[in-house]
Amino acid sequence: MMVVGLTGGIGSGKTTVAKAFFALGIPVYIADDEAKKLMRTSKTIKRKLITLFGEEAYIDNELNRPFLADIIFNDKSYLEKMNAIVHPRVARHFNKWLLKQNSPYVIKEVAILFENDGYKNCDVVVTVVAPKSLRIKRLLERDTTTVKKIEAIMANQWTDEEKVKLSDYVIENIDMETTKNQVKNTHLQILKKSQKR
Repeated sequence: MMVVGLTGGIGSGKTTVAKAFFALGIPVYIADDEAKKLMRTSKTIKRKLITLFGEEAYIDNELNRPFLADIIFNDKSYLEKMNAIVHPRVARHFNKWLLKQNSPYVIKEVAILFENDGYKNCDVVVTVVAPKSLRIKRLLERDTTTVKKIEAIMANQWTDEEKVKLSDYVIENIDMETTKNQVKNTHLQILKKSQKR
């Protein structure tokens, strides 16, 4: 079964695109959602994160996101340490999930697919892009955040240009109808690839 990595910068609309693939009957694994679950439920991850960040890492058994965000986006080394704790366990979880799927291919949606070298474990990579101004507008509407915080997150991610160079397909997510058509076309091309294997 082919593994199709789906990525894109914050606010590009990866989840929207993932839902469009899911609507076509393709199983979708959202790595960030699974990482959040594991950070809440895995005793090993909890223990390691508390060792790394201190007791404030959790409040009432829930991850203290604002506290962690302030640390990791101001000091990249903490982001790397946190990823080193969480990502191997997410990878193991994905492999177990993959064994249960029955489809020509699956979508694995990962925000930092290139940044953590995850693209090397994918057969195909699809990158979602959108103009920076639109991405910022979407995030301001979606989250209680600031332009400064959004730009700090963007600074920790590869640029669209860097991602596109290493991608097999690019979906420009500006308006829903066009995006859905691009997803359909990409889906048909990936199916053709999977049949040749």
